[in-house]
Amino acid sequence: MGKKPRGRAPAAEEATREIGSSDIAYVQVEAVLAQCDLFLNEGKALQEKTQKAQKSWAQKEQNLQSEAAQLQEKYQKGLITTNDAQAQQQSIEKRVAAYQSSAQKEALDEENFVFTNRAQDLLHRAVQDINAGKKYKLIINSTALIDADTTLNITPAVLAKVNELYAADKKAEKK
Repeated sequence: MGKKPRGRAPAAEEATREIGSSDIAYVQVEAVLAQCDLFLNEGKALQEKTQKAQKSWAQKEQNLQSEAAQLQEKYQKGLITTNDAQAQQQSIEKRVAAYQSSAQKEALDEENFVFTNRAQDLLHRAVQDINAGKKYKLIINSTALIDADTTLNITPAVLAKVNELYAADKKAEKK
């Protein structure tokens, strides 16, 4: 009966070591992406181009809907034949399909996709560089954050690193 309780093995103690506040950091990802040189130099122009195109497409869609409504009204009033109504309806549907699958729209979607991937890559590389020494055991996006001490905020360092990496990438492209 005089057995002593066994202590934890040193490896188990290490595995259950508490995480301290210096092991945790957070990044305001949206702020980094909105303030980084990539966005300021390339993203704003792409955003404006996208908004202009979307406005143009919305206007085209509205015009085609109006045209379809006028066609329906003419048909209901008996001002056009069934065959003419069907032919005009098919014409409208073809134009809708053509604008929805236009090369311009696809190219712009691809441009936005590539830009987003570049931004995410820069962000990921920046965080990896900052945490190369494994100083942090946990780095989270601040969108999931409810409350935290501002000393855990590494956003300025991440923004600076993103800009540094972007500048290096631009320099490498010019060579």
